[in-house]
Amino acid sequence: MKYHIITIGKIKEKYITLGIDEFLKRLKPYVHVTMTSFSEEKMPDRPSLAERVRILDKEGEKMVRAIKDNSYVYALDVQGELISSEQLALQLGELTVGGNSDFTFIIGGPFGLSDKVRQRADRCISFGRITLTHQMIRLLLVEQLYRAHKIQRHEPYHW
Repeated sequence: MKYHIITIGKIKEKYITLGIDEFLKRLKPYVHVTMTSFSEEKMPDRPSLAERVRILDKEGEKMVRAIKDNSYVYALDVQGELISSEQLALQLGELTVGGNSDFTFIIGGPFGLSDKVRQRADRCISFGRITLTHQMIRLLLVEQLYRAHKIQRHEPYHW
């Protein structure tokens, strides 16, 4: 099984990088994970709606081009379907049993995702209605993927 995580922007806080690295290490026995990160497009101060859409579309085009044709795509979006850890574990398990072995997870930059990305996604999900940084969502995603594998195997998560 393979996971591809496609993101916009760099991680600036060391503690987030350390957390991501820890969960990627924990995921190694279960799945192969690759991460692709694209630079943020320059957003002017107080952009118009048209400017914001244009920039999100530009970022979205880069992300969509990086998706493999056979990959099942999850877009992480604050307006997506609220999903629990157990639901994510169940969905990934069902999709895998159904023949999917390649999954892509897309995380937008500070201004979110373009409609092109949402349209390409097989499923738009949200970890909650609170606003979190796109950097923090990366950490939460790899933690939730690890948790999903522990749930699927009925293994303890907390040691």
